[in-house]
Amino acid sequence: MRDYIHVVDLAMAHVIAVKRMLNNECREKVEIFNLGTGNGNTVMEVIESFERSTGVKLNYRVLGRRPGDVEKVWADTSLANRELGWKAEKTLDEMTLSAWRWEQALKERSKD
Repeated sequence: MRDYIHVVDLAMAHVIAVKRMLNNECREKVEIFNLGTGNGNTVMEVIESFERSTGVKLNYRVLGRRPGDVEKVWADTSLANRELGWKAEKTLDEMTLSAWRWEQALKERSKD
């Protein structure tokens, strides 16, 4: 289980943080914020989201966890939500569809 975040949400958080710095609104000399959705998704949920959002059936095998893998991890975004007024907005389906469209565009560009 991992906290998947859309690159647009991540970029928006960075824009807000940079504006905060430029406006001298930082509370500390160095500030650290955890960015994510604050929720975890399993690999199977990501696969199901991809298939649902793109209409493409994936060929996959279910295997055991790799040794040393952390079972569950996601961000505590409460500080970023409170201090930056930021919250991730994109859904998992939007993320997987966006990633698929990006890969399709790259594929098309490589044909040129």
